[in-house]
Parts: sequence; C-alpha cells; structure tokens
Amino acid sequence: MSHQLDQTISDAASRNLSFPQTLESLADLELEARNARSIERRFRLSRLQAQHSIDSFNFKHHKSRVELKTRILRLLDLDFLQKGTSAIFIGNPGVGKTFLAKIVGWKACKANQRVLFTTAMDMLNHLLASQVDHSLIRRLKIYTEPTLLICDELGYLSLDQQTSNLFYQVISTRHSHKRSTIITTNTAFSEWGNILYNTTIATAIADRLVENSEIFLLAGDSVRKANKNPNPPAE
Repeated sequence: MSHQLDQTISDAASRNLSFPQTLESLADLELEARNARSIERRFRLSRLQAQHSIDSFNFKHHKSRVELKTRILRLLDLDFLQKGTSAIFIGNPGVGKTFLAKIVGWKACKANQRVLFTTAMDMLNHLLASQVDHSLIRRLKIYTEPTLLICDELGYLSLDQQTSNLFYQVISTRHSHKRSTIITTNTAFSEWGNILYNTTIATAIADRLVENSEIFLLAGDSVRKANKNPNPPAE
C-alpha cells in the first residue's frame, strides 16, 4: 500500500473518488500483491522448477490422450484436493505422465495450495538418511503434510524392505489424513509386487491408493522421441 499510495491518490483525484473508494483501491492492491507473493512462495517450495500450462499439452499425440481429455481437464478444477482423493498416471517412459503431474501441481500452486514435487527415490533416500540422525518423524512430515504430493517415477528402481516400508508410511499417512497424492509410474498395479519388497506391502499400498484414486492410463510412443523426429511415419 505504501508503494502505491502516491499513484493511487493521484488516480483517485483524477477520477474524483471518495476517501472510502480510494482506501478500497489501496486494499485491493495490497491483497493482490500479497497473493502474488504467496503463489511465488508456493511455487518455490513446491520444487516443480517449471510452470507448465495445459495449453502446452498435445492431446492429439495419441488417442489415449483424447479419450482422457475430459477427465484430465476435470482434474484441473482441483476439486480432488478438497475431497482428498488422488490420481495415478500409468504409462511407458516419455508419454507425458510427469508433464501432466506438473501441470496439475502448478495449477494447485496458483490456487495457493501447498504442493511438493519429488521423485520416489529422492524422497525415500532422504527418509533413509533421516533414520541415521533420528529425524525420521520430522522428515516424514515434509512428505505427509502438503495438500498435494507429487511422487514421480515410481517403479524405475526396485525397493528393498526398508524403503518399501517408508513408502508405505507416507502413503498410509496421507490416505488417513485425506491428503491428495499424484503418482507417476511405468508399472501396472499387477506388477507392483516386483518393485516393492513383497506382495503384502504392494497390496497394502495399492489398496489405499485404488480406494480413493482416479487412474489415468497413458499409451503411445514417447513424446520426447517424437519431438526428435520431425517427420514420423504415418500410423
């Protein structure tokens, strides 16, 4: 308000605004600036690194994208955050899973929601390290408290018993607190027993996710490969 005071008074005089109207204009400017700073802070803490828009997502790349378009756009309404439901993007590398997750994440940041983006292995490595200095409880809160956790690249590496148990703790806590999670994975649910320590843990995690999640199956060739080949063969 202090930065805008002189200009606002000058504008008010030229428009013959009353004192209450002038004060309201100043208050609106203050609220707008605070909201912009809050969104900037949400984005910085989210670790998204880029602000992607749905306008840059090519729905025509593959028919699976066309079929999912309505559901994807509905996801961007962010109603799922209020309900505490989750989303799981399943598909081969390069089909757009992470890109979509980041689009939703940035939309949530703009709605002033607390978001955190992490790869599955980065999260689990940090949790493993926290067991050494006995800070696991504090570290777990980093991943369990955000309104939206985006856990990327689950399934690229197999997890041992310790990391599988840690992953279960994150998912179970978020599920019980009704906090939304987006997971991207190249592995179907039926194969999670191969990437997690055993089928018991895999089933426990999958049950909590499937119970309250929407599944998005993305098919087709890698978008990155297609972008490297400007003249792909006709289908």
